[in-house]
Amino acid sequence: MAIELILLEDVEGLGKIGDRVKVADGFARNYLVPRKLADKITPGNLRALEAKKLRLQKEHEERVNVARTLAEKINALSLNIPVQAGEDDKLFGSVTASQVIAALEKEGIVLEKHTVVLEEPIRALGVYTVELNLHAEVKAALKIWVVRA
Repeated sequence: MAIELILLEDVEGLGKIGDRVKVADGFARNYLVPRKLADKITPGNLRALEAKKLRLQKEHEERVNVARTLAEKINALSLNIPVQAGEDDKLFGSVTASQVIAALEKEGIVLEKHTVVLEEPIRALGVYTVELNLHAEVKAALKIWVVRA
């Protein structure tokens, strides 16, 4: 037997917040409703959901604006990362996301390691552009100079 519910949270593979979904009675009773992921469709639930959607939208916009401001600051930066290198400008080791994060922290920008997108570690001296994923909608490009220590 199928039951129609309204989603109170995003549920992967089922829908986004506010979507009306038809699911099996047992799935609703045993999973969605106890975890407060969905509820029965009533006028009160619909009003509460609209208020929650407005609040979430404002929070999302604020996070995007903060990320854009940070991206502008990062795009203007150019950082030096001193490393040990051999005669042929090959590094003893490589420059990794952790070193990029450490260089940013010296500039007062604290980010998580997973925001740095390196296709492969940097293994030679030179100038590189490193992509940073600050938000799902905001990316920044950081210019780094890998120089001899």
